[in-house]
Amino acid sequence: RIAFIGLALTLAGCTPQNPNADDVAISAASYRNAEPPSLTLYTMINNRSGEGAHTALLINASEQVIFDPAGSFYSVATPERDDVLFGITPGMEKAYRSAHARSTFHVASQKIEVSPQQAERAYQLAVSNGRVPDAFCASSTAKLLSQVPGFESIRSTFYPKKLMDQFA
Repeated sequence: RIAFIGLALTLAGCTPQNPNADDVAISAASYRNAEPPSLTLYTMINNRSGEGAHTALLINASEQVIFDPAGSFYSVATPERDDVLFGITPGMEKAYRSAHARSTFHVASQKIEVSPQQAERAYQLAVSNGRVPDAFCASSTAKLLSQVPGFESIRSTFYPKKLMDQFA
């Protein structure tokens, strides 16, 4: 019986979607980074195959968030709503990158300083996007970016490394 309970708890921990945080939790965790507005594309790359495995976007706008479409990152310190992680302090950004970097994967990071208006547009698109289905991380990030002035040339792709190349 104890083994069954342990198995049930283990399986429960594998659920890919966390419940949406409420407004109070999100407001309490809000973090504003004083650095210039920017967009940072994270591409998680498989060290064996060289292929991209996941895409996420750090947005430094009126607050700093990570758009983590179809992502699995979880921390009690970062409330999540519809694939947007809130409360992204420098320490939480490092924790996010570290959670993805291991012997089989590394994280490529590309940061572009943008205008406050561009950053805010990306932020608004992220928080209004809704949950993203599995395997649509690069596609949804490309769609978001293509709606930000100056990034209209970004084309839809399901491949994180192809998005990385376009972002470069």
